[in-house]
Amino acid sequence: MLNHSFPAPPASSAARGLGRDEAERLWNASLATVMQQARAVRGSRTGSTITYSRKVFAPLTNLCRDRCAYCTFARPAGDPAARTMTPDEVLAVARAGQRAGCKEILFSLGDKPELRYPPHREWLLRQGFHSTIEYLAAMCQLVFEETGLLPHSNAGVLSRAEIDLLKPVNASLGLMLESTSDRLLARGEAHFECPDKVPAVRLRTLREAGEARVPFTTGILIGIGETLAERLDALFAIRDLHQEYGHVQEVIVQNFRAKADTLFANRAEPLLEDVQRTAAIARLIFGGEISVQVPPNLSPEAHANLLDAGIDDWGGVSPVTLDFINPERAWPALGELREVTAGAGFELRERLAVYPRFAADWTVPPLRDRAAGWLDADGLVRRDREIW
Repeated sequence: MLNHSFPAPPASSAARGLGRDEAERLWNASLATVMQQARAVRGSRTGSTITYSRKVFAPLTNLCRDRCAYCTFARPAGDPAARTMTPDEVLAVARAGQRAGCKEILFSLGDKPELRYPPHREWLLRQGFHSTIEYLAAMCQLVFEETGLLPHSNAGVLSRAEIDLLKPVNASLGLMLESTSDRLLARGEAHFECPDKVPAVRLRTLREAGEARVPFTTGILIGIGETLAERLDALFAIRDLHQEYGHVQEVIVQNFRAKADTLFANRAEPLLEDVQRTAAIARLIFGGEISVQVPPNLSPEAHANLLDAGIDDWGGVSPVTLDFINPERAWPALGELREVTAGAGFELRERLAVYPRFAADWTVPPLRDRAAGWLDADGLVRRDREIW
């Protein structure tokens, strides 16, 4: 049993934050005003603490049935770079993370590649699995049993049955909503020929995760062709579901970065002020309940500016592996991230893949007990277990 007293997950009726009219008004307010308000909300939420998760990244398979215009991670079958990790490879990565003091293993993978690529489906069957999600669940269990790392899976769109399969072997799950714009499914847009990027499909996964009481990470991807109104639509859709189920632990505001080998190679990237405003508005929409993060490797020269916008978390940062979704963007060294955070007046503290308020009641006993051994009375990693 946990020896810590964690706050209970928020009640479904507890929705503090901006209304839609207020949010639209603030889009046109001065950036300084918006960020000042966001910082005030953050101060009441986390005070002078900024968090991150020390993780190792396992790209279980980069096969995917979708063809996002901005993605360099997914590879078609037959591409020399296409690969699916074996159990030995997964364990090797996990053990490297364990040696480096990581507490989380982040599994990332393409959406349902077995539905598009018969050779992958046949490979799974030879291993004794009927789907990539079944294989993922087995790898999560293997890693936890062998290393004690807490799995967090970004596994794409999931059915309720798949969520139920993953829940016992994951501290938390994640799926970027990205956008609620159906326009982006049209030819020439970001999500053309991407059946798993249909907004209603992704929102169903978020809803079913709430029904299953799974701590969940989601977010939006800005700069892929959405309008500002559509950006707000996505943020409020997330908040609506969180109001109903109380399961969203963090929201990522991820800025599009152009990659040379994609259809969007020449697309303009969001300006820093756009990222700051969006993060600040997100902070105000979600009030004090949900953590808001911006990936630090996607804006390496702007960490202090992002802290100015009211974020309270840097997300997962790995001292071991690349960000395989953005491999050209190196993670910041944790010592440097700690220094820039301190320079802005905050203390950088390590958290787990599952946030404190969910750890006691929303995770299964083996994962919960493992988490308890790392945590202090505030639900953060004990200082004697932090490594810089």
